[in-house]
This record gives sequence, structure tokens and C-alpha cells, in this order.
Amino acid sequence: MHAFQVTHFGAAPSLKVIDNATPKENEVKVKIEACGLNFADLLMIKGEYQDTPEPPFTLGMEVAGIVESVGPGVSSPTVGSRVAVFGGSGGLAEYGVFPADRCVLLSDDMPFTDAAAFLVAYGTSHMALDYKARLQPGETLLVLGAAGGVGLTAVEIGKVMGAKVIACARGPEKLAVARNAGADHLIDAKTEDIREACKSLGGVDVVYDPVGGDQFTSALRACKPEARILSIGFASGDVPKVPANHLLVKNISLIGFYWGGYLKFKPAALTDSLSKLFEMYIAGEIKPHISDIFPLERAAEGLELLRSRRSTGKVVITM
Repeated sequence: MHAFQVTHFGAAPSLKVIDNATPKENEVKVKIEACGLNFADLLMIKGEYQDTPEPPFTLGMEVAGIVESVGPGVSSPTVGSRVAVFGGSGGLAEYGVFPADRCVLLSDDMPFTDAAAFLVAYGTSHMALDYKARLQPGETLLVLGAAGGVGLTAVEIGKVMGAKVIACARGPEKLAVARNAGADHLIDAKTEDIREACKSLGGVDVVYDPVGGDQFTSALRACKPEARILSIGFASGDVPKVPANHLLVKNISLIGFYWGGYLKFKPAALTDSLSKLFEMYIAGEIKPHISDIFPLERAAEGLELLRSRRSTGKVVITM
């Protein structure tokens, strides 16, 4: 089968022909129809992501497709089931073998492209805002990187949860995407002072930050007393140093959040969150924004869109 692989860290990944695996105990083999790209894929290429396999390995963290076969001990899902899977890797291929307990059954009316763009981005934002930050109706939520893969879902979910949402992104085109997702106020990170813009709107109760760097610092200074800051990632490449005295003076809570980590120590929290998210999708409250779809042989182009920050929402690869 064809797979888009990293052969050694730092080298450009490429399309390879590899053996088609057979599922072992408690595993399923999925005919992959679509795979969502994530910023973490770029970190994996360099060997900098916290859960990077040893090369050679196939990129692609989240997939959607059809179960083709099951290993011993698997009662669900069954052969022929439509599923979405967070595998962590192995998704940019024609077939993949994954743990059965990571499979989420899909309704027939959810396209595979939507499903492949769903788990990581919506799962991250819902768990972070609901489970960790306890966002309340009427609170003010600042979303940095608001037109990106996870940022845009935070705008959507923040609105569903009843927050006033301030979306921060770079340039009018990306801000228009955030406005269409429900943002109440917009800040252009290229031209505006984030701190002053937020303070003019009354300050911030919750910060959702997948960016880091100077934007984190500005957002911290715009926080109200008892605000919560969610550190989601560092797309800027700059991990900020946090002045703990600022946290102390305003009684601010800084919350680290890594969605995939819950698979290891509290999977039930993820399952509950995803169940709520699929209900939101069926009700029409949320809908993945996919800016670009490429075939597998053009996966490198999709990754380059993420690297150059030219995409909005999600980039999806189809097989």
C-alpha cells in the first residue's frame, strides 16, 4: 500500500510503498478514506512532538474510513462500520491498523472529510473550555490563532457555550473566517495591540492559546482577576516564560492542556466529550471548516499550507 512516511527526522517525508499490516488482538484494520492534518505532524517530522514514533513511521494523527477486518477479541466495531480514529500516527496511508477502543462510530450522513477534521480540533477545544476552564455563559473568551485548526473550533464551541468571543488572527481574510464561525469581536494580530483591544472590551475571563510567544504575554496582561489561561500549543515556535507574580496578583490560573494525554490516564473524559460533540454536529451547532482537500500524493502541499499558515480551519487528505 502507499503511505506518506518519515524515514528520518528532519528529512522531507515522502510517499512510499510498504507492507499492508494485519490487525492483532484488540485491533482493527481500516480502509482509510480521509486523514486530517495537524500542526503536530510538522513537529513529528522534526522529532519534536511529545508522542513521536521512531522512524520510519507514517504521518497522520486522525482518520476516517471503513473497518475492513478485525483482530481477535474485537466485538466492536464490526467489519463494514464507518469510523473515525485518533491513532496518533499512521493516517496518511491507504490502510491503517489501530486499537479498536479508539474507534468512534460515525452516522451515515457524516462525510468522511468532516469526520477526519473533527476529533483533534473539536476534542481539544471542547475539553479545554468545558472540562478544564469551566467556561460559563456570559464570560469573555479570547481565542488566539482563531482561524487555525483548533482556534476556529474554540470560537464555535465558545459561542455554543454562551460566551462573548474575541477572535484574534492575522489579516482580514482569516478574521472573516472567524467572524463566520460566530466571533463577536475581531482583533488583527498584524496591526492591533491585543492587550489594549481586549481591555477596551472589558478584559478577558478565559484565554485559549495555541500560539504562545508575544501573543501569550499580551493576553496575560488583558486578563481579569480570576481569569483562566489555556496553554494549548506554541504555533509561533516561541514557548513563553510566565511571570508568576502576574498570576499571583490577579489570582490567574494557568492551565496546560494536551488532548491526546487523556487517552492514557482518563479516556472516559474524552469519550464523554466526543459524545457531546457529535450531538452538536447532528444538531447543526458545529461544522468543520475545511479550507483545502488534497489527494494522498499531494500530502506535502497540505503540510506546507500548515507550515506557512496559509490554511484556515483544517486541511484534509483523501485516499
